[in-house]
Amino acid sequence: QVQLVESGGGLVQPGGSLRLSCVASGFTFSNYGMSWYRQAPGKEREMIAFISSGGGRLSYVDSVKDRFTISRDNAKNTVYLQMNSLKSEDTAVYYCKAPSVEAWGQGTQVTVSS
Repeated sequence: QVQLVESGGGLVQPGGSLRLSCVASGFTFSNYGMSWYRQAPGKEREMIAFISSGGGRLSYVDSVKDRFTISRDNAKNTVYLQMNSLKSEDTAVYYCKAPSVEAWGQGTQVTVSS
């Protein structure tokens, strides 16, 4: 069965950085593109970053472009999200998902506040 386990969230001051990790199991990770999503309080869940199966194609939503970097290690079945220059509006629960696989993890909370 598919499992996705996100970690690395926490409380950080504006301008700070965090690195999120997501370990996947139950499917052939290296065959799938992976995305990071986030859901802020009172808002819909949105996809913010995507990486292709081999890592050669990346895309970002405009609000995180040039601040966040998605990467993956197929040997470790892990996808990462490096988040720099964090803003209060980045506060949300962050999830990873393979867009074509119907499974969600529990998410990891990121709170940006002074």
